[in-house]
Amino acid sequence: MMSKLFPPNFLWGAATSAYQVEGDNKNCDWCLWEKEKGLKQSGKACDHYRSFAEDFALAKSLNHNAHRLSIEWSRIEPAEGAWNEMEIEHYIQVLKTLKAMNMQVMLTLHHFTLPLWFFQKGGFLKRKNIFYFQRFTELAAKKFSDYVDFWITINEPNVYASHGYLLGDWPPGAKSFLKYQKIIRNLALSHKAAYRKIHSLLPEAKVGIAKNYIDFEAGPGVADKIACYGARYFWNGVFYKKTKNCHDFLGINYYFHDRVYASLRPPFYIVKNQNKQVSDIGAEIYPEGLYRILIALGKYKLPIYITENGLADREDKFRAEFITQHIAAVEHAIAQGIDIRGYLHWSLLDNFEWAHGFSPRFGLIEIDYATQKRTVRNSAKVYASLIKKLRI
Repeated sequence: MMSKLFPPNFLWGAATSAYQVEGDNKNCDWCLWEKEKGLKQSGKACDHYRSFAEDFALAKSLNHNAHRLSIEWSRIEPAEGAWNEMEIEHYIQVLKTLKAMNMQVMLTLHHFTLPLWFFQKGGFLKRKNIFYFQRFTELAAKKFSDYVDFWITINEPNVYASHGYLLGDWPPGAKSFLKYQKIIRNLALSHKAAYRKIHSLLPEAKVGIAKNYIDFEAGPGVADKIACYGARYFWNGVFYKKTKNCHDFLGINYYFHDRVYASLRPPFYIVKNQNKQVSDIGAEIYPEGLYRILIALGKYKLPIYITENGLADREDKFRAEFITQHIAAVEHAIAQGIDIRGYLHWSLLDNFEWAHGFSPRFGLIEIDYATQKRTVRNSAKVYASLIKKLRI
């Protein structure tokens, strides 16, 4: 690796989301979903709500200079129009702790969960409800702006929409392509409304989304190439097209590579990967895919941050090599002139992984859920050494 390729202000760190790590988030749609479906409940999760200072200190000890986190809307606005000042103050203390450690902060406003009252109003499925998200965004911009360097309005809109409104395995459990389309449209409108609201209050703010990207690779046939083009456009391209000119940077979440072969059944392609090496949840480990995505994104002429990249690896067998190879892919893209300014690994901590429960282990730091003991994994130390080497 040639460390001279990484700029001196490059962001190195990890990411979390509130519901997955805080614990005791009882007033949102996901908590209700767990109970109604008889699923594993998130409960105390990592107890990060009380242990945030310890967790951030561990991140700092691992040479991180940036952290991405989310705030839980259902804590801050537990009932419509009722702001919880104690929870606002809690998040101020969380953010202050990061800034006291000289960490750059990426703050996510919507990371999958909704306050129950908003969910019961129809959530983002109803266009008129965008007002409430814009109002929440305004509150966040006014209360937290002193401690935030980057604003992420929405995390993985395609993932949220497909699981909740197409596959039906996340709340509200719908299976409707029409509803999927409406959600994508309204999430795009919500992002644009939030983007403009933040900029009206904070003209110099850096605002974007964290978008899940899949590296689609076509099979050998002409039909395969057509199917691949459609998949790439549908998953990777549509949301940015709908939110054009409302991004100050591109936030990229990369986990999946799919070799696409045409099919006569929706979604009109099937995936046949070689799967020489896979994560604990069966995702192919494919660093080259990150490089190809970064090269493709060069056309937008915007700064790029890898806002999530990681794998489920309970035994920590592959993570060190995974991190090393994906950072090498980032370096390769930088060498090709792509403006990449940060790499945030998913995740700082083992966490509650939505429908998968606690089984997948994504953390640089292992969590013993019975005792809440933190143990720094060897891969985290490898990452720390890489950061030290590559930081100029």
